[in-house]
Amino acid sequence: MIQKRILNPFQKFVQIESFSGILLLIATVIALIWANSPLGESYQYLWQYKIGFTSQGFELSKPLILWINDGLMAVFFFLIGLEIKREFMIGELSSVKKLSFPLAGALGGMLVPVLFFMILNQNPDTFRGWGTPMATDIAFSLAVLKLLGNRVPMSLKLFLTAFAIVDDIGAVLVIAVFYSGNIQLGMLFSGILLLAVLYFLSYKGYYSKYATLLIGLIIWVLFLKSGIHPTIAGILLAFSVPVNQRIDTPTFIDNLVKITENIKKAKISEKPILCKEQIEQIDNLEDWTNKYQSPLQHLEHKLHDWVAYFIIPVFALANAGVVIDSDIQLEMPLVRNIIICLVVGNSTGIPLMVFLAKKLKLIEIPHDIGKWQIIGVAFLAGIGFTMAIFVASLAYANNPVYIDSAKIGILIGSFISAIIGYLILRLKSNSHKYKITQ
Repeated sequence: MIQKRILNPFQKFVQIESFSGILLLIATVIALIWANSPLGESYQYLWQYKIGFTSQGFELSKPLILWINDGLMAVFFFLIGLEIKREFMIGELSSVKKLSFPLAGALGGMLVPVLFFMILNQNPDTFRGWGTPMATDIAFSLAVLKLLGNRVPMSLKLFLTAFAIVDDIGAVLVIAVFYSGNIQLGMLFSGILLLAVLYFLSYKGYYSKYATLLIGLIIWVLFLKSGIHPTIAGILLAFSVPVNQRIDTPTFIDNLVKITENIKKAKISEKPILCKEQIEQIDNLEDWTNKYQSPLQHLEHKLHDWVAYFIIPVFALANAGVVIDSDIQLEMPLVRNIIICLVVGNSTGIPLMVFLAKKLKLIEIPHDIGKWQIIGVAFLAGIGFTMAIFVASLAYANNPVYIDSAKIGILIGSFISAIIGYLILRLKSNSHKYKITQ
């Protein structure tokens, strides 16, 4: 019962993510066309336009693209944090049995592409981008699965979603440890202290979305100024949001019945407004509804559409516009390396780790998922887009040539991975002879 009340219907989640993947594709195409059109200079000018303020020794001024990558993406990471907390407490990662299957896939999808990158990389200057191919873009990958309709079982979509979330955890840790700047310990300690206050209040059962927003903005600025990438603040802040409801369903229903009866008894105004008694009951209803809702579920529900339909497409629009002409300077070994890591690294690493764990009896694979379906999903895991571009932008922040090269590699590698994964799943999903025997 608790799981049914807290979790949003998975079908709706897939639908939202799938349409988000379509918007991502549209935004990417627009960015590429815009950047390579006669209006290309306006594309570069827009995203490099500085916005901010300076006051008495304090400055917070950034190009628009950094407000997106550091600011809007902090909201994206906040949502990821909410999803991670939910999955670990009551979802697909809430027990060792549930976690083992996607964890095996995620480890293969992170470690093998990174290993490929390190082996293939011959330029010490590009080595810093080793974290680029390690995370799956859940929106794009689920959009491809959506195209297959009922050809793939729901358990396969759950597997992809779960290991993509584990991938995100790995990527977040890598960003926090390896892609943050020089650390200002005073600022960092202040931010951690405020987080500790929120965690303590949450533990004691106190939660206010307005207090969380206000303190969260302060924590974001402190992390930004400390040298830790501010998106990490989004993840950590999400963990302070409680999962549990403050009242149970029977209590809510009892009060709902009382409120309904009181509204019926109240005098009905002849004018198109509520009387005083009705207003009081509506206020009571809002109070009880707030207590009945899981704060985490409520926030996740409210933010999901904003992230899927606005923040991620805007991120793609701002970051995918690589100028492609005869004069473009590219680090071709880096381009090839990222393509190989995304396509070959994921498609070998995930099945290898899953089948090895199955052989060692460490995991159980659902009976309706076959070998070729795992291989097909492994190729889809090579769609790295959002997180890959984000990590590449951090890794090569001071070298535009490497950033453009990484983006080209990510776009090509993600496209190849999507095509191969789609074809394998379309051709093999109806074949029962590939089912793994349990």
